[in-house]
Amino acid sequence: MPNCIIAQSGGPTSVINSSVVGLLKANEELKKYDKVYGGINGIEGILNENIVELSSITEEDLILFQHTPSSGLGSCRYRMKDLETSTEEYDKLISILEKLDIKTFFYIGGNDSMDTTAKLALYAKKNSLDINFIGIPKTIDNDLMHIDHTPGFGSASKFIATTVFETFLDSSVYIYNGVFILETMGRDTGWLAASACMATYEGKPVADFIYLPEITFDKDAFLHDVKEKFKEQNQVFIVVSEGLKTKDGKFLSEIDYISQDNFAHPQLGGVCHYLRDLIIEAGITPRVKSLELGILQRCAMHCASQTDINEAFQVGYEALKFASNENNGFMVSIQRNGNSPYTVSYTLVEANKVANNIKYFPKEWINESGNHVTKEGYEYLKPLLQGNSNLSTCSTLPNYKVFNK
Repeated sequence: MPNCIIAQSGGPTSVINSSVVGLLKANEELKKYDKVYGGINGIEGILNENIVELSSITEEDLILFQHTPSSGLGSCRYRMKDLETSTEEYDKLISILEKLDIKTFFYIGGNDSMDTTAKLALYAKKNSLDINFIGIPKTIDNDLMHIDHTPGFGSASKFIATTVFETFLDSSVYIYNGVFILETMGRDTGWLAASACMATYEGKPVADFIYLPEITFDKDAFLHDVKEKFKEQNQVFIVVSEGLKTKDGKFLSEIDYISQDNFAHPQLGGVCHYLRDLIIEAGITPRVKSLELGILQRCAMHCASQTDINEAFQVGYEALKFASNENNGFMVSIQRNGNSPYTVSYTLVEANKVANNIKYFPKEWINESGNHVTKEGYEYLKPLLQGNSNLSTCSTLPNYKVFNK
């Protein structure tokens, strides 16, 4: 019986380890592979032969691992060279996989990881290799094409909405409360920032304004929004995405980013500080507080969605079921059947159709003023945040388990 290997890549999520557990559980039931290996630190680690066996993990550790945030096998942002440029890395990787009698490589990741999956599958087909490459989706950004939503997004959304609600309450305690700006991740899309619409109090959204990258940032319109709302209620709560751009395509925070990652993506952050300065300079109020949520959005297991945990598990489970020569170079996809009741189906999509493409937040789900989310957006998000995670605790803190330490 052949073996398989699974690895994680790109930015972590709160539920990415659940996909590994799903695959392990599927193999326990279906007995498709003799051993399941784990690549430590993604494809970069596998190229360095940093590989562990996962088949013998105890049930207790599996439960802990499933409810451990971040990438418990480690991650990487390693870009494989184009096949036309060099096949040296591909040759080395295949040699390592063949040495371990690995029939299938499962790669958990987002856009760039699906690019890697597609390249490896193409290489295998061109060289008539008996090794398959299957993609398993994850990203808090929810920007993958050909999938209703990505594992990791629901938990990030729940954390953001919860934090919006709690910081709104904290910023509302005084007679004169000023302006509060909360910044979410989202380099290209507004899915995460849009999640703020889920935070409501007595039927009303607590965020007065939500600004998304899908709408060009207009400084004058922004200041007008804030000024009028502040006059009306002496307090304004704003949620913004880090990816806001001006009409000439420049990121508002572009001046602040230090570098780019291996896929040439700018490292953003600091939009809320820029907007804070705009408000103060405009004389609206000197009382402006700002908060960057940062990496908390992708590792807050204490605020994870049980729906998200379950679906992350299931894409791993389905990936093993789907694995075959016919499905080489495909990614597991989630398709929504309906909201009442909320149900989904698991299908396959070619990884090269997902790779290097972006699914934007629908403009029809943004209000006419370009500063909030419509009811349709709310209805899309609501099922993804359902249920609370069942954390195992050791004394007073959660008990976690990883395999990359």
